[in-house]
Amino acid sequence: MAEVPPRPPVQIYLVTPAIDDVAAFLPALRAALSAGDIACVLFTPVAGDDSSAKKLIKEIAPVVQGAGAALLVSGWSAVVARAGADGVHLNDGRKGLADALDSFKPERIVGSGGIRTRDEAMTVAESGVDYVMFGEPARDGRLPPLEGVVERTAWWSELFEVPCVAFAPDLAAVPLLADAGADFVALGNAVWNHEQGPAEAVALADRLLKQRGSLA
Repeated sequence: MAEVPPRPPVQIYLVTPAIDDVAAFLPALRAALSAGDIACVLFTPVAGDDSSAKKLIKEIAPVVQGAGAALLVSGWSAVVARAGADGVHLNDGRKGLADALDSFKPERIVGSGGIRTRDEAMTVAESGVDYVMFGEPARDGRLPPLEGVVERTAWWSELFEVPCVAFAPDLAAVPLLADAGADFVALGNAVWNHEQGPAEAVALADRLLKQRGSLA
């Protein structure tokens, strides 16, 4: 009987709040990065123009990359490469996707969220993105029902090779999404608003993922 291969490790995908002052945010970010195995950080700069956005990205890039994580930027495609980021994340499904793929691939990462339907998810994946994201907050901050995110993640993992990032609304959802087949579990406010601080939140998420892996 053939041996069943071990489950691939599921990694943490860290999502920052919208940031206009990187220096003030760095202590929390450094604490989070030091506490677990984080594959990448999605940064949302708040800036009035390309020059200001580029400055913010250049401030945060050395900290993220120095910790061994990739830095992805939400939007601001015009300055991502010049600011030294590793890639871009698009928030509106197919909107702007062709231009981003032409501009960044294969040197940099292109990921896509804001995907509303299964058909759109398949179209996005076929375009050549590096990952799709399910379950992230809407523009007004509302989160979709967790059971729907688990269901879509499970459907995706069974049928497609393109990696899936599943957004966890809280730490309790981390093993649920990992078991559903997510390649990465995204964490946002569950880290930054944790009552014991971001380091403890990341450490707990990391333990949950590693315990899951040890049971494979």
